[in-house]
Amino acid sequence: MQLSSKKILLVGGKGGVGKTTVSSALSMLAAKNGKKVLLVSTDPAHSLSDVFNMDIGDRLHHVSDNLTVMEIDPDKEVKEHIARVSSQMKRFTNPDLFPEIERQMRLTQQSPGAQEAAMLERICKIIDQAEQDYDLLIFDTAPTGHTLRLLSLPEAMAAWTQGMLRSQKRSKEFDSVLEHLSPKAGKDINNPMADPSDNASDGMSDKTKAITEQLLNRQRLFQRTRRLLQDPNYTGILFVLTPERLPINETQRALQSLTEEKLPVSGVVVNRILPESADGGFLAKRKEQERAYLETIEQTFAQWPNFRLYLQEEDIQGVDALSAFAQELEKSGFSA
Repeated sequence: MQLSSKKILLVGGKGGVGKTTVSSALSMLAAKNGKKVLLVSTDPAHSLSDVFNMDIGDRLHHVSDNLTVMEIDPDKEVKEHIARVSSQMKRFTNPDLFPEIERQMRLTQQSPGAQEAAMLERICKIIDQAEQDYDLLIFDTAPTGHTLRLLSLPEAMAAWTQGMLRSQKRSKEFDSVLEHLSPKAGKDINNPMADPSDNASDGMSDKTKAITEQLLNRQRLFQRTRRLLQDPNYTGILFVLTPERLPINETQRALQSLTEEKLPVSGVVVNRILPESADGGFLAKRKEQERAYLETIEQTFAQWPNFRLYLQEEDIQGVDALSAFAQELEKSGFSA
């Protein structure tokens, strides 16, 4: 796989299969070959700090030439997201209602999906900025279920935004917005992915126009992210698994979901394969079982490129160890 053929690479998989190590080594490989790379972790476990053996946190951290890394803090994102929404709502609300707004925002912070919504908005903005500043953006994602929800959110959030606008339909000022949000030619009028017009808020009062433009700007941001994530020339998704039954089953379900969402899968990385040099009766039995799983992987994921990585003698930690592991990635078929 040629890394330079993508602008965004998402590395996912079941927890504990080594996706942080793989995504970090991929970023080292691309940076070594002259690509300006940003590696971002969306995993609440903050594994990048452990792999690079340094304190990274929720800020741009320059690790080496051409490589910058960052860990998004989900709890911080939720708090800041809620604060922004609360502030925006207060701009258009009677001060008597401020206590109720604050109460609702506190409840929202604990609601299902609040973290994903906040993370999505941050990710969308990172993608926008990275397009200008970096050659390659790599996301080290959270375990499978969280990643799948996150990747399906741009469309869901666009639909939610349209619903917010549609709920105002009793106001004639919103009629023009809804016309721009609804596809033509007899298509499903509830399609949330219609491209909003730049002039949808013309003729509105200042207050209504401000609310509408905020909603439309969010919808445009989500729609643009969705289009980029679905573009196989722009985005690639790699799934890491180990040759074991549970990771194989989970990866199969995940790739089926990604395919249904029309998201571009670029390959599967089979990690921690026992090397031929491993000996002993116990390992011989494990290798026999592993060979069967590797055959299953080849058959199950035959439509995508398969990359094989072998179990290393020691834990991979620190820049030097990651650089060495990046060479193993090159041997398996990755190139910058």
